[in-house]
Parts: sequence; structure tokens; C-alpha cells
Amino acid sequence: MRLSGILPAATGRASPAKAALENARNQVAGLLGCEPDEIVFTSGGSEANNLAIKGTFFALRDKGEHIITVQAEHPAVLGPCRFLEQLGATVTYLPVDNTGRVDPEDVRRAITPRTILITVMHANNEVGTIQPIEEIGAIARASGIRFHTDAAQSVGKIPTKVETLGVDLLTIAGHKLYAPKGVGALYVRRGLELEPLIHGAGHEHGRRAGTESALLAVGLGAACALAVDLEPMVSIRALRDRLWNALQEGDDDGIVLNGHPQHRLPNTLNVSFVGVVGAEVLADLNGVAASTGSACHAGSVELSPVLAAMGVAERVGMGAVRFSLGRTTTEAEIDSVLARLRIAKSRSAPYVAPEASVV
Repeated sequence: MRLSGILPAATGRASPAKAALENARNQVAGLLGCEPDEIVFTSGGSEANNLAIKGTFFALRDKGEHIITVQAEHPAVLGPCRFLEQLGATVTYLPVDNTGRVDPEDVRRAITPRTILITVMHANNEVGTIQPIEEIGAIARASGIRFHTDAAQSVGKIPTKVETLGVDLLTIAGHKLYAPKGVGALYVRRGLELEPLIHGAGHEHGRRAGTESALLAVGLGAACALAVDLEPMVSIRALRDRLWNALQEGDDDGIVLNGHPQHRLPNTLNVSFVGVVGAEVLADLNGVAASTGSACHAGSVELSPVLAAMGVAERVGMGAVRFSLGRTTTEAEIDSVLARLRIAKSRSAPYVAPEASVV
């Protein structure tokens, strides 16, 4: 059966899909301030993190096996690190302070002659704390060590120019900046050796085999082109502060800010309603872009690992709720959430700490 007239005839010129893919690559590169051939399309942020961390380990393990990261990282970073420990990697998990920030001097002190990678997230996914990436980048560059940052939370919200940050690898997750789910990207500085996770043909300059999805890439490119304009973040920050200020009124002892008061994303507000369980508060907030870092298992509630790493007391941390604002958030929505929160808090049962087990 002939399909002439249905499929376009082959020509010596790039197909429309290929042209669209490369245009998307240009748009992602434009947001990060890098060259298009330094962008690798992936299935999302988790794959990009895995490619950066595992790809570095497998490419450089003849030079060393030591990786430096932070206790409050996303599972998509901690998981690969723990996996590589089974293959001979040694990993230093640095602590954070009570605002969620790592001390760059701790990074410097952790470096050994066998260190091949430093991976520190740009901004925390739960509390929004922004790490001192530029300072860490300078330390890594001076030491000749590869530096990766998971910027899934920060891209499109704060500046993420790779040269300013001083990174060699940077992760993007598409759905975090209004692109479709199922697409992401990894910035890979020119000249870096990186072992692919997926072997096969020479797609993505030999760094990720498999035919790319032009459809998803175009969505990511379009989102990145719009995200270049950070002016909307000014109004988002103002709305976030409006929410936080209203929550504090008349409730100074019953509400606590989690994260850094200044060095945090403009769209993120993580607060603890002291003495209650955050999951119960959320149960009355259907339709609100909020979440809790605590995990519920068989009726029990566990403190968020991020808040635990920050040293947040259990009674405080169990009441944590993260509110995420976006480019379409309005003052009316903030006021509605505040009204619903008053009701939700009044309905929530007080948090009761589990009894200590007797040995």
C-alpha cells in the first residue's frame, strides 16, 4: 500500500519536526544563557539528575569516586547517590542550617583528592530556600571539580544563567515552568565527558539515545521563551508576602515560617501550623495548590526529611504546609485561601506525639 500524498516526501532539508526540535533547543539555551548544543532533552527532571550524577560517576570513576551533596536534596538526587554507593561511590551528605542553607565552607572542607562531583540544588522543593550556588560554583571551579545543580524549582522564577551560577550541569523539569509533563533538559557544559544512561544511536549528540519527542520539546521551548521575562515574579512575591503577613496577624505563636526569610523563591511559602497535622489542614483545601512534606503511612505521620535536616522540631514540622503561587494567582484567591484556612485550622485535631517505644 502506497502512502504517497499522506507522508511528506523526503528531501535533503531538515524536516519540520527536526526544525521545531532545534528551535526549542535554542529557546531553552536562551533562558540559560548557553549554547544550543549544550542542551540535552530528557523525560524530566529526575532523568536529568540521574544523567548528571550517574553519567559523571561512570565517566570519571577512574579519577575518583567521591561525591558531595546536601542532606536536604530532592529524592531525584539522593536516590542516584545512594545507588552509586552500592557501586563503590563514597558520598558526603552535608548538613543545612535551620533555614535550609548549606555553608559553602562545609563544601570546601569536604573536598578530597578523589572528589569528582558536587551536586547542590539551586532552590529547595519544599521550603523554597535558595542555596549559595555562585559561591559553591567558585569553590568547585577553583578545585577543578564538576558542579551540578538541580534547578527544577528555580528555572522561570529567578535568574538561572549558567555562567553566573558557575555550574557545569543544570537540571530543568518542564512541568515546573508550565511546559508539559514528561519533558525536561540537562545543560552540559561543552567538553564535559558524560556516560549516557540510555545507549543506542547518536541522538542528543550521543548523550541520550532514543528518538526525541518534538511535541514535548516544543512545549518546553515555548515555556522557556516566556520564562525569560521574570517581571511577573514581582507581583507573585507581593502576593506571597500578603498571604504570609495575613497568616501572622494575631497568631504569632501558632505559625512558623520554614525556610530562609530572604533567600527563597518568590512563589513559595512553607509554614507550620504549630500543634496540628498539616495533612489534616490540607484535607479542607481541595483545589488549592498546597502540599505537605510529611508522609502518611498506615495511619502514622512522618516528619519531612527536609524539615528534619533543618532541625525543625517534630511538633512544628508536622504542621507544615507549602503554598505555591503562580503567574495567574490573584488577590481574590489569596483572600479565599485565608478564609478557608481559618475553618480548616479550627477543624484540625491537635498533633499528639507518638509514645516512645520501650526497649
